[in-house]
Amino acid sequence: MMEHLRSQAGNADGGPTQTLSRDVSVLFNSPVQHYLPADFFAETKPSTHKIVPTWNYAAVQVYGKATIYFDTKAPSTDAFLSKQISDLSAFGEKQLMGRTDDEAWKVSEAPERYIDAMKKAIIGIEIEVSSMKGKWKMSQETSVGDRTGITEGFKALGTEVATEMAQMVEERGTIYAKKKQERKERKV
Repeated sequence: MMEHLRSQAGNADGGPTQTLSRDVSVLFNSPVQHYLPADFFAETKPSTHKIVPTWNYAAVQVYGKATIYFDTKAPSTDAFLSKQISDLSAFGEKQLMGRTDDEAWKVSEAPERYIDAMKKAIIGIEIEVSSMKGKWKMSQETSVGDRTGITEGFKALGTEVATEMAQMVEERGTIYAKKKQERKERKV
């Protein structure tokens, strides 16, 4: 990949960044994914045994041009990293921790020189997205009987991930059934 990097010495602030000459592909996987044993297929397994274990997951693949920010002395890199640090801190404090604006830690609370030193350990990556493709494999295309067995099987496991997986299977199954019905009605 390094042979596809090209210098952007002529960017707005004259500071170096690198942009890849080819599009990159980045895959984001859902944190909720799970092995799906054959015995969860409550309808198909007992009747035909034509079933194998599988895996339920969701993923998004993003394509685009990547710019790499690495020179913290360049104003463009400094601005990019400052925004990323600020946005990520605000997300963590407010969304994940549930803190109000008054309670949330802010980057400005740390000494500026300390933050600048920390930035030297960060390489910023910005992707200008040109396309995105998603894939849901959540047993949505299985029969209602199998889907019921799958959701009940996951719920019986009693883990947080399995419970979330059961909810996703139900949600995706409902969406799939609705879209299937809409397609059927359009044909009539």
